[in-house]
Amino acid sequence: MSADAVRAAFARAREMKAGPDGLNIVLAENSDAEREAGAMTAAEGLGGPLLAQPIAVKDNIATLDIPTTCGSRILEGYVSPYEATVIARLRAAGAVIAFKTNMDEFAMGSSTENSAFGTVHHPLDPSRVPGGSSGGSAAAVAAGMVRIALGSETGGSVRQPAAFCGVVGVKPTYGRVSRYGLVAFASSLDQVGVLGRTVDDAAAALGVIAGRDPLDSTSVDIPVPDYRAASRRSVRGLVIGRPREYFPERLDPGIRARCDAAIDAFRSAGAIVRDVSLPHTDYAVPVYYIIAPAEASSNLARFDGVRYGLRVTGSGLSAMYDATRSRGFGPEVTRRILLGTYVLSAGYYDAYYRRAQRVRALIEQDFRSVFASGVDVLFTPTTPTTAFKIGAVSDPYEMYLNDIFTATANLAGVPAVSVPIGSSQGLPVGGQLIAPHFGEATMFAAAYALEGSLGSASA
Repeated sequence: MSADAVRAAFARAREMKAGPDGLNIVLAENSDAEREAGAMTAAEGLGGPLLAQPIAVKDNIATLDIPTTCGSRILEGYVSPYEATVIARLRAAGAVIAFKTNMDEFAMGSSTENSAFGTVHHPLDPSRVPGGSSGGSAAAVAAGMVRIALGSETGGSVRQPAAFCGVVGVKPTYGRVSRYGLVAFASSLDQVGVLGRTVDDAAAALGVIAGRDPLDSTSVDIPVPDYRAASRRSVRGLVIGRPREYFPERLDPGIRARCDAAIDAFRSAGAIVRDVSLPHTDYAVPVYYIIAPAEASSNLARFDGVRYGLRVTGSGLSAMYDATRSRGFGPEVTRRILLGTYVLSAGYYDAYYRRAQRVRALIEQDFRSVFASGVDVLFTPTTPTTAFKIGAVSDPYEMYLNDIFTATANLAGVPAVSVPIGSSQGLPVGGQLIAPHFGEATMFAAAYALEGSLGSASA
């Protein structure tokens, strides 16, 4: 092991941003990355799959020395005085934080067109979006800059761009990975997730960052299995549920064909496929877009020009707040703050927010009931479409529908992974596996078997 992988990552990054057609993946680089890689390889006692591996990190995860901007003007140039627990754990395993990646502002978006620092372009077709909000991290992996990247998930922001870019994207169980140092969007939904070139890459990274953290009261003290070893288990006899609500008649024919092939691959490997129902699925998007903005309106109140970040002076405190937030926040963030403030306001809290929480409980119960019936893991499409053209989706509600197959796992807190299952009209298609709470080991076994059967990714 040496610093060769880090040097190669920076060389590839230069290629990706060269000329007028640059992909705009990276927001900041670690200028000490090569030196850190050399120190890691020289250190005694360090080893394992992440030794001297360059890692790309979504720019809403706090890092020392490298700015953490959340893709927003309101935090432009901001450097955190502490680093996230997941970053500390990656460093302890010998990994090197090489890049901070572009993202939808404050993780609000499904295309990475909402960044204050410009749109990220798809590595396979620069006229298309990479998905979002972790589009920069997914694109970094897909472009061959790094094998592993960190993203964040609130409603599908790791799995959706993973599907669009043809890489592996993992959302762990809520509480499995510390959120300390992840800039809050919607705290009951937010999680750190992993993107990898292969299932093995993703399993290795999740194994490093998972586990109880005393700095995060929502993290759970449950032993972390060896996910890489677990992924090699046979899927013979595994019961895979196919929820009918995720396969509507209007589903893109190319995506349906690739999902059918994946189901056939599971059957050929000895798994048992069973049709199931998650009856409250259709409520996921409206429920998500009540709960997430409500929590965001509270969490983003801290960005006021007083404590950190951008400050625009005005005639008095109120005018300063107004000027700072008006200039600092982009239109999508502003829209969600307004929506969240509305549903939490007097007279509307019970009609919207409280009711949404009740339906959320029903969505979670759907998953518990299906898994209690003997289903080991669910298989669905990750997204209803492949990557779309930049600027093609201008209606906010139409954009929100990109989360239709992913938001349920966030609302229920269950783990899920998107795995490449082929292509449709030359664009990657992702298949999604959803497991019971803390069932990541079984999920990785199914994902690894699927990857091997379909040849989805090369090592």
